[in-house]
Amino acid sequence: MSSVEPLDPGALRAGLDGTRYPARLHHFATAESTNALLLEAAANGAPEGTLYLADAQTQGRGRGGNAWHSAPGDGLYLSVLTRIPLPLRRALWISLATGLAVKSGIAISTGLDADIRWPNDLMLSVAGGSPGFGRAEEGPAKKVGGILVEAAVNPGPDALLRYAVIGIGLNINHERFPAELEPVATSLAIASGEPQSRNALLIGILRALDQELTQLANGEPDLLRRFTGSSTWVRGKRVQVSEQGGYRGVTAGLNSDGYLLVAAEDGTERTVISGGVRELP
Repeated sequence: MSSVEPLDPGALRAGLDGTRYPARLHHFATAESTNALLLEAAANGAPEGTLYLADAQTQGRGRGGNAWHSAPGDGLYLSVLTRIPLPLRRALWISLATGLAVKSGIAISTGLDADIRWPNDLMLSVAGGSPGFGRAEEGPAKKVGGILVEAAVNPGPDALLRYAVIGIGLNINHERFPAELEPVATSLAIASGEPQSRNALLIGILRALDQELTQLANGEPDLLRRFTGSSTWVRGKRVQVSEQGGYRGVTAGLNSDGYLLVAAEDGTERTVISGGVRELP
């Protein structure tokens, strides 16, 4: 189905008044990838808070190069530019802060409590769904959204970020997914049992992200504690990790740079760098 409402740039600018975005919002009916477009603009000097928003993406992608199903009108596909000069070793903080912002926006707009699978996936524990948005019984967590942060670094010994492009993809009014994604993907409409307003969701997410980025710029001291309290994946989750040849263990918190620690079955404590963390039964 199509969204019950079109994206309304005028209403979005009004709803985002007081944030860094209203004067820098660019809306596209279709884009190959909002991240790719904004990375090019960032390299050419686009300012802090530049926002690219598309109704559909033809070459959307997620972390690790995974494809993102971008149905026209049913989801949110956007990219935001930030020039906060974080140390490179803390670049992951941008993903963690964005996850908190998206979780907050979903809760405010829909009442749903999304989980954050470290470091960048939004999950909902709702199984299946049917045409007409019949509410499904709770089941295994499925992915409702994802975050992809791509950054450039200033050369030199301090290794500060020059800019970062934050990509967000969110399934909103999808009734169904391609067969290969059906077991692992859901939408806010399927989870809530009714269509959702893309404009209201976008405003809620971006207002929360504006706050998160301001706190990062001011030396946010509390991010890791807040993320740990918002994600069931950070502590006590039995997981399979794909990197370092693959291993199993139990998640054991975050290190000071936001990377996931895992108490591996071989008795060592390992640091997950690139993601690829999946829950074990």
